[in-house]
Amino acid sequence: MMEDPNRIQNQERLPPMANQDHQELPNVANQDQLGGKIKTVSGFPSKFSVSSNSAVSSSLNDDFDVELGRLLALLPEEMRSRVGEHPELYQLMEVVMDLGRKPLARFPSGDFVISDSPITVQDLEHATSQVGDFAIDNRAGISRTLHRISAIRNRKGAIIGLTCRVGRAISGSAHLLRDLVQDGSSLLLIGPPGVGKTTIIREIARMLAKDYNKRVMIVDTSNEIGGDGDIPHAGIGNARRMQVPNTDMQHKVMIEAVENHMPQVIVIDEIGTKLEAMAASTIAQRGIQLVATAHGVTIENLIMNPSLEMLVGGVQSVTLGDEEANRRGGQKTVLERKGPSTFTCGVEIISKTELRVHRSLEATVDAVLRGRFPNVEICKMHSDGTVEKETSTDPSSHKEDEMVEDGPEMIEERISHNEFSSEFPSNMGEDSLDEGLHLHLYVYGILESSVIQGIKQLKMDAAVELTDNISEADALLGLQSRLKKNSRIQAAARSHEIPIYVTKTSSLVQITKALRALIDDHTDGLKDFGTKDKINSTEKIDALEEARIAIEQVVIPKEEPVELLPRAPYILSFQMDLIRKYQLQYERVGKEPDARLRIIPFQTKLDVGGDTSETDDVDIAFDDFIGPSCDSNGTPYSVEDRLPLLPD
Repeated sequence: MMEDPNRIQNQERLPPMANQDHQELPNVANQDQLGGKIKTVSGFPSKFSVSSNSAVSSSLNDDFDVELGRLLALLPEEMRSRVGEHPELYQLMEVVMDLGRKPLARFPSGDFVISDSPITVQDLEHATSQVGDFAIDNRAGISRTLHRISAIRNRKGAIIGLTCRVGRAISGSAHLLRDLVQDGSSLLLIGPPGVGKTTIIREIARMLAKDYNKRVMIVDTSNEIGGDGDIPHAGIGNARRMQVPNTDMQHKVMIEAVENHMPQVIVIDEIGTKLEAMAASTIAQRGIQLVATAHGVTIENLIMNPSLEMLVGGVQSVTLGDEEANRRGGQKTVLERKGPSTFTCGVEIISKTELRVHRSLEATVDAVLRGRFPNVEICKMHSDGTVEKETSTDPSSHKEDEMVEDGPEMIEERISHNEFSSEFPSNMGEDSLDEGLHLHLYVYGILESSVIQGIKQLKMDAAVELTDNISEADALLGLQSRLKKNSRIQAAARSHEIPIYVTKTSSLVQITKALRALIDDHTDGLKDFGTKDKINSTEKIDALEEARIAIEQVVIPKEEPVELLPRAPYILSFQMDLIRKYQLQYERVGKEPDARLRIIPFQTKLDVGGDTSETDDVDIAFDDFIGPSCDSNGTPYSVEDRLPLLPD
């Protein structure tokens, strides 16, 4: 009686015999010595043989051919034929079999129905009989392969669905990360399911063990790194593998690996609990290199995850002293990193061809907690094998950018997505230089390196200069979220009559748009920074003089409200500051362009006949507020003798 080739398990494979694809080996009593029977899968290329455990081959492609054939052996003959005829056979991702539904083969191009007949109980039993035992996590595998078979059970525990996921050992998949791990740095890989985290750390384990001759120990909880069975897959090279009885024991096996086997490197797949994070932190403190994966999309996800925050050092709330809070220019209660990070570097896997590398995970966490964008290196691999690396300071730079205004106190500069093209004229810098443009720009909340990059893109290196002194600045460029929280910067900009330009993000496109708007305002005469004192000083002094006379001659002595003349919004802000210095109240009346202030007497009477020291202080503050002014011969004039400018 001939044995069904689809049920051959745990046997050694002989090399394929030339021109004997449909020929059967002699049947002998002891098939373990001969290596079992080798037959061709019906309707499938001859190189995909339904065989047992494959010997380690020098060619990874040949090994994958055999392993893929072993996975397809789980399917009935009709399904194998349909899959074998698909043009994307070697890109097969997984096969889904659900009871009562048509089976699907999933390829990068989409799902492909491999049978018109729905799956039966017999089909599921045929598949499960050829794989190992299902663990408590409902996962199984095929011995010495990287395939993963996951089961779906009903309430009674019976299997009603299977997901047969194709496992591959891809040589060179970790080439982009070689420089991160070769010097002993610990590496954490995060990304959503299915982007290739396990494939990368498997290649890293092989690379460290074979190329750098390190003692590598793999803690393989789900048998995805080293494959199913007692003998690990050849894809891990010389690395050793420790299996875990169940998922709840992973943290104990991690500690056991350190205590019993003296590894130099420990590779862990899927750190998901607080106990596992604590075990990883303990291992890192013993000076052992760690390579691990965790589920998440960005580093921010780990920071906000209470179970995994220890991997990045933990987060704690601290209260700053008054001096430190003033130095930082923020609130007194802030979030800070609790301790050193377990891992040195972090990698966000965006797709199979794009990585986002954080070379200093601690610096990234500190930047995120302080509301800044960290320095990120984006690595992309193109179809021709070339690698492109670029530095970015904004993880959300791929999102649509737009400029917004930050309330009525900001200069109204609205920059829409269509108003300014992202492609700037190449001769823009030369034209601006010919016009004698020279601007001092104060930057707040945005990395100066990003602004410098935008200036270079506009070819305005010689025309725009960054300054750390806001009093010397001609314009202020800030991040909306940071600028909104710091009223001191806004007040300083208003007092120096500096226009404020805000960006919603700190992407390069956003910054260049803001710079283009700033330069256009100057060249078009909307904001002539070089002559701003001559244009605005007269109107400003008139408005402040009007408010001062009204306060000193009417509001304080007569305790009567006074309504001032309509002024521009930024002039009203100066009048508001002056009124507050006199400890009076005010209200805003009307809408633009007729907006004006009404000064209201304070509830507590001001003792005019008392000590004059307070009045002197007010006069000094008023002089400081409007700034030093001189007439044509250089003699300072007295503002007390100046009358308000009346309308025509």
